[in-house]
Amino acid sequence: MLAAGCGIRATEVVEAGEPALVQVAPAGQMGTVLYFVSSSTAARLMPVVRYAEPSGEDSGGSVSGSAGPPAGAARTLKLLFAGPSRAERDAGLRSELPDGRVELSVELSAQGVQVRMDARVTGMSEPARQQLICTAARARTADRSEAVTVTGSDGVIGPAHCSV
Repeated sequence: MLAAGCGIRATEVVEAGEPALVQVAPAGQMGTVLYFVSSSTAARLMPVVRYAEPSGEDSGGSVSGSAGPPAGAARTLKLLFAGPSRAERDAGLRSELPDGRVELSVELSAQGVQVRMDARVTGMSEPARQQLICTAARARTADRSEAVTVTGSDGVIGPAHCSV
């Protein structure tokens, strides 16, 4: 009753921007960061941490160049193309990357990350491009500032930077 009598008028909801994102990883565990699209917010990328397997086996792909862990970037992109896990899908994440097996190679150089793949790339949606670019950049540096160039069977994307 007091609040109603003091002249405070009702207002509409005031948009203040997106919520803050914080990256958290348990101490002592190595993880790979993949980017998937949130189903709840149109075309918004969300980072997902996948923890390293103790066996250290590579799931395919090849990497050339001297920077970065051997086969780490190619392995990370293979995980990305495999799509979200069941738990990630249940949490509302999806992928806009093409379905199916994609052969790829990754070169890490002073010019950035060069990804070569046997799939069409120029027709990818912007969220799909950003999934690929952000994950590839993150495979190289923690701050996602690395330039990424993707060469596919139909052309080239980039060099581009992660927009997240």
